[in-house]
Amino acid sequence: MNIQDEKFAEFEKLSNEEKVKYFQRNGHLFDMIISQQLNRQVIDDLFKITNQVRTIAKSKTGSIFLQGLLRHKRAMLYFTQPSSRTFLSFENACHILGMRTSEIRDSRVSSEIKGESFDDSLRTFSSYTDLIIMRHHEPNRAERAAWLLNSYSDRAVPVINGGSGADQHPTQAILDIYTLLRSFEYQGGLEHKTILMCGDLKRGRTVRSLSYLMKNFEGVKVIYAAPPEFQMRSDVIEFLERHKIPCTIEDKNLLNVLPKADAIYMTRIQDEHDKVSGESGKTDISNFKIGKEDMNKVKPNAIILHPFPRRDEIDVAVDSDPRAMYWHQERNGMWARAGLIAYIFNVHGEIMDY
Repeated sequence: MNIQDEKFAEFEKLSNEEKVKYFQRNGHLFDMIISQQLNRQVIDDLFKITNQVRTIAKSKTGSIFLQGLLRHKRAMLYFTQPSSRTFLSFENACHILGMRTSEIRDSRVSSEIKGESFDDSLRTFSSYTDLIIMRHHEPNRAERAAWLLNSYSDRAVPVINGGSGADQHPTQAILDIYTLLRSFEYQGGLEHKTILMCGDLKRGRTVRSLSYLMKNFEGVKVIYAAPPEFQMRSDVIEFLERHKIPCTIEDKNLLNVLPKADAIYMTRIQDEHDKVSGESGKTDISNFKIGKEDMNKVKPNAIILHPFPRRDEIDVAVDSDPRAMYWHQERNGMWARAGLIAYIFNVHGEIMDY
């Protein structure tokens, strides 16, 4: 273990509250690594900024204005884990703001294949770009990148976590909250709503990150629906308990709780995290899917979300139902990530004043 490994091991012992402070500059968001960084004020600000970005972008004049905001900046998309939506939405979010982008989507085409360390690769990326957006199959890699550049580099560029192992996916949580807030904007907001999360909760980083944001909304209730093998891990349950957020566990059948939900967040089985090939296939998940006939049990004003990719946990026949919001949710990812980047680079004032 080298000196950087030892120092990072010490950093990892910090509480999330202490880490939140580390990822800021003068009280402002610098790196976006964990959902716990997002308080209600930041969430509300990002909501307003994102709405303004998408409104401005509707006209040619507005689009040209947005593209001039960060034309002098460059972004690196370092995605060593397969991705469609997250990669494309980030790439286009950068382009909306005028940023030029570089990419590595396979570590086999980088110098890591020659034995270069992860740390040295990150410092190399920071030499050429002003922002690093990364997705990695190993947990805590985004934390390591932000910690490294803040501690050991004379060029500490912001790092955005686009998905890290099975632990967190904070920008997905941002676009999910944005979609929820838009959906319930004329229904009293997200306060006092019941959020049902279903699927592979144990290894689903999207539901973990979204769960952490629930503390920002008064009266929210959470339901976790999954077989016992895929139920939410204890650290998230304990987090909800500490923040006095009511939480119900349903491990028998999704239909038992479907009528209670204001928002239903479906996820696929995360079998890429199987320790043994085919391990996930041994668990019966047939009672945790939504078909067209099940929509009769869903509240008239409820919404259905899904971070994608989808398998058969939501029948395609549901897509035409107005309560199915997942395709809107997907497009919202581009706008929400553009809003986040604008906020990190402090150009959101110009956007709001446009």
